[in-house]
Amino acid sequence: METSIRKNKDISSIDGGSLYISKDIRENVARIEGIFSGCGDVVKKKLHLPMAGGEGDIYILYIDGLCNNEFVSETIIKPLTWEWRDNVSPDLMNLIWEYGAQTADITKEDNFDNAVWAAMKGDTAVFVSGATEALIVSTKKFPLRGIDESSVESGMRGARDSFNEGFRTSTALIRRRIRDTGLKVEQGVIGRRSRTDYALMYIEDLAEKELLDGIRERISAYEIDAIYDSAMAEHLMEKKWYNPFPVFQSTTRPDKAAAAIADGRVAIVCDNSPEVLLVPATMNTLFQTADDYYNRWPVAVFARIIRYAAAFIAIFLPGIYIALTCFEREMLPDKLLYAIANARSNLSFPIVVEVLIMELLFELLREAGIRLPEKLGNTIGVVGGLIVGQAAVEAGIVSTIVVIVVALTAIASFAIPNEAFASIFRLFKFVAIIFGALFGIFGCYILMMFLIVYLSGIESFGVPYLSPLISDRCDTQAYKDFVLRAPIISMFFRPEFADRRQRVRLRRRSKGGSK
Repeated sequence: METSIRKNKDISSIDGGSLYISKDIRENVARIEGIFSGCGDVVKKKLHLPMAGGEGDIYILYIDGLCNNEFVSETIIKPLTWEWRDNVSPDLMNLIWEYGAQTADITKEDNFDNAVWAAMKGDTAVFVSGATEALIVSTKKFPLRGIDESSVESGMRGARDSFNEGFRTSTALIRRRIRDTGLKVEQGVIGRRSRTDYALMYIEDLAEKELLDGIRERISAYEIDAIYDSAMAEHLMEKKWYNPFPVFQSTTRPDKAAAAIADGRVAIVCDNSPEVLLVPATMNTLFQTADDYYNRWPVAVFARIIRYAAAFIAIFLPGIYIALTCFEREMLPDKLLYAIANARSNLSFPIVVEVLIMELLFELLREAGIRLPEKLGNTIGVVGGLIVGQAAVEAGIVSTIVVIVVALTAIASFAIPNEAFASIFRLFKFVAIIFGALFGIFGCYILMMFLIVYLSGIESFGVPYLSPLISDRCDTQAYKDFVLRAPIISMFFRPEFADRRQRVRLRRRSKGGSK
């Protein structure tokens, strides 16, 4: 069921006048003309109908470019001016409502501000003389890109569609996958000036009430001028702004969002954003991909192990290399130690400076590749890395071993499926370099223990970030979807996010067909 927020009695009037619609249509027209003076894209059309039962004036308001102009003409203007202009009924509002409206998506609105805001969102507002209500006709037609394959979360199997910037398109893609009357779409508006639509999507009997109350409280805790992307709403809802680890999971794949909702989580959909936020989020969910559930069990388990190993490499490999070559050389095989010494024989920089130069160079190339056009960015990333790396080796700035270490670290960071999560690993990589340079291998241990302790204290809407490792709500069933994923046929229970009374999601049927 969809909850549409129509009444906003707590906001001030747009033009400082009354919040209510006047019976005198001339007063309403004057207010609208004053509000939209100098707005060339606002269409304001006044119709005068000589009716048998008296005179009737109608004023139509919509934004050119945000609505379907042809639909407005066919379903509003044409019926009003041609089909029943000589009707004897003096009640023009009821006549339009009962007989003239040629669309099912039409509502009445008695609040002047809400009628104007509806027009600014792409609907058409119809003001009628003698009526204290306006008719709001759904005529939205935004300039949107099509539904393409996700370029951020690509996979080998599964659906190829992805969310786009259309609010209703995103909710429809989720609704298409969950055909359950328990799926709720709780709508609201955030941003005093942008009036950005958002929706909380959840299954009523699966999502916990405390989770929903927490999301509602946080999303309404601040008043802001404008929200342009779901990431801005995410920042407002974070309890600790200084926490570098994301406590929201973002996705562009509808199948992933639908699977999260079926597990008892809540999806937050924002207008103008192709990314949907999923809460709560844990470190384990940020390592998961849709392919984990589409591929064969051994392949999925192996892929997950690779991702966890890649996370360790992305943070600690440069720091461990510095620690081993500067402090614990006896831990290296003799041949490898000789190879490193030979590669560094003509270098003038210390190992720490050498690693930092290459790491910063790769980060620079990565950032440049993102800002450039797609085809040119890929070329710069590959060719620039090869040419600059080779030139740095030949110039005696870095050694070939360091190029290999830095390349492996960069590749490992790409294996982490969530970009916001992977960015934190890139940041802590430099912390590991500093700790390794100061304290050797013991410094890497210190950093590792610090991360474990810090992550143990993070929560995402009451769910521990390291769940199921430290959660008191988890049982042995929770480990079936951890690093080593069990076959789907044996995963009988939903994760700990779901309501405790609705944990069972899979049952075996008897031969007779009963459960």
